[in-house]
Amino acid sequence: MPTPEPGCVLVALGGNAMTGPDGSATPDAQRAAIEVAMERVADLVAAGARVVLTHGNGPQVGNLLVKNEMTAGVVPPVPLDWCGAQTQGTLGFTIVSALEAALRRRGREVPVAAVVTRTLVDPDDPAFERPTKPVGRYLPRAEAERFIALGQSWEDRGARGWRRVVPSPEPIAVLDADAVRALLAAGFVTVAAGGGGIPVAQAASGVRGVEAVLDKDLTAALLAREVGADVLVIATDVPFAMVGFGTARQRPIERATPAELRAHAAEGQFAGGSMGPKAEAAARFVENGGRRAVITSLDRIAAAVEDGDGTVIERRTP
Repeated sequence: MPTPEPGCVLVALGGNAMTGPDGSATPDAQRAAIEVAMERVADLVAAGARVVLTHGNGPQVGNLLVKNEMTAGVVPPVPLDWCGAQTQGTLGFTIVSALEAALRRRGREVPVAAVVTRTLVDPDDPAFERPTKPVGRYLPRAEAERFIALGQSWEDRGARGWRRVVPSPEPIAVLDADAVRALLAAGFVTVAAGGGGIPVAQAASGVRGVEAVLDKDLTAALLAREVGADVLVIATDVPFAMVGFGTARQRPIERATPAELRAHAAEGQFAGGSMGPKAEAAARFVENGGRRAVITSLDRIAAAVEDGDGTVIERRTP
């Protein structure tokens, strides 16, 4: 892995940065949300940071899956790796355009580029035998059975209906990290590994896409190490990770070592589908040589890099 370089920051944007305040994923709502998010990223770039961006794509992939379902009798459904590639391209184009405009408003002509990025997984990962990641919308049993007949896995989720579940294997390597490093070296702000990257596995003829989704925060921690980022910022919709969340004993975690953060996770303090992967990604990044990881809200990312504003994970607490 490259030695961490001061001033290099990887920012992982949560899904709230890609959709409207009500979760709307219409094109206009997505463009508006991304424009707001890029104002905060532009502040960070204008302050002198060299930035790599990753982003979520859950709502966007969900939209494509609905199109699969509604047109399955006319157009063959596309696999999840194609869905990931398509959303990376669309969101990458939108992010690049919005960030360029935000930088120009600050008098900065910094080049921005997006890389359609593949992430390697192990085809023998146990996750492929036990798909657990829910994707797409709920359907009645009769409709779900159409897709079960196509080889998909669906689960009965009670009163809400049936929902598709897919594997979520561990990311092993970001195959296009060299391209990201080259763009960084050339002065580009780079958007990469959207949605955790397009999942691919090694095959006799090279790599092939697989039916899976990847956790974007775990891939962000991996990419941050592979490009030599000094700081990982995981931007979400809250300013701190919490212990006792939703109870009278709720309190923010301001600083922690990876071991302390893992202890909180072992106590069940973090929800598996939300804060849990963020805490794990932050711990992994610091354990593997990163100087600092910060979990915080999108509007505080510049302060997170400069002052450690948010939940700061470092090898030693002061």
